[in-house]
Parts: sequence; C-alpha cells; structure tokens
Amino acid sequence: MDSKKDLPHLDGKLLIAMPSMGDPRFEKSVIYLCAHSDDGAMGLIVNKPAADLKFVDLLKQLEIKADRPIEGVDVHYGGPVEYGRGFVLHSRDYASPDSTLEVNDEFGMTATLDILEDISHGDGPDSCLLALGYAGWGPGQLEDEIRANGWLTCDADQALVFSENHENKWQAALEVLGIDPRMLSAAGGSA
Repeated sequence: MDSKKDLPHLDGKLLIAMPSMGDPRFEKSVIYLCAHSDDGAMGLIVNKPAADLKFVDLLKQLEIKADRPIEGVDVHYGGPVEYGRGFVLHSRDYASPDSTLEVNDEFGMTATLDILEDISHGDGPDSCLLALGYAGWGPGQLEDEIRANGWLTCDADQALVFSENHENKWQAALEVLGIDPRMLSAAGGSA
C-alpha cells in the first residue's frame, strides 16, 4: 500500500497523541502541522511550555531590547529536532517578507529573528507561541504512525492552539472530535 496516497495533506491540522504513543517525548502531545507533503512532515508541539525558559529571558540572551512589557508569549518544547532553533507559530495578521510560511488563512510560521524583534517592539502578531525545536517525519513516516494508532487528527483553531491553558489542550483537542479521553484505549486495531 502506498502511504503517500492514503492520507490527504495535513497542513494546518492538529495531531493528537494517542495513549498508545510509545515515545515519551510525545506523550499527550498536541502538534500543529506546519507542513505535510510527500517529502515528509514538520510540526510544533503546542501544549508543552518550556519549564526553564521565559520569552523575556530569551530576548535577553539574543540581546533584543523590549520596548514594552512582554506578556502572553510562551516558549514551548516544539519537538526533539533542532532544539536550539526557534520557530514562531502565529496568527496571519503578521508576515515577514520572504521568511513567513503561510500555512493557511489562520496560521503562519516564521523562524527568523525579525519576528522576535517585532514582538518586542509591539509590532508582532496578535497571537503567537515560540517553539524551540520541532517534530519531523520522513516520507511516509507520519502516515505509518497514524495507521498504527499513534495519532488522531483534527482541525486547528486559534483559540485552542494559542490558549494559555496548556494542561488542557490535549483533552480539548480530543473534545473537538467528540472523544472522551477516558474512553481511549492504548491498544489499537484495524478493520
């Protein structure tokens, strides 16, 4: 079976980790998929804030001076790939010429310092989160994990993705699908 033809492209969708997820780095993760094609997939975990790093501390490390108090920008563990690299998932009211990936009508992703400077000066997007690292899959790998009962998918909306209630995002994403998390099994099957 050709995994490339089994699933539509999932750009702009959420991946919700199933209880059967064998990788502890992704346990109860909600991942926003920034890109999905025949070449693989790339996404950012949106419900795991970095415990030891705040946005203002990151600005200091990068020697970016904020013109105003910075609130509402969370730094997340975006995934295990390139953990030292930053990505900003944001609302589409912001775009940086030549460096913003326009995922869809609601979301964009920018991975250059100019967005951090714009946020610090009050010229950034209305909604955003900063992720260090990302989750990545090679060709067919994500499709195989979905077929193996590792992930569910659902539509993404800004209220869920940018919510500051990170502890409840996994459950909230399941509720978008009408699923009670208590009813999920760690065992999967196929018909």
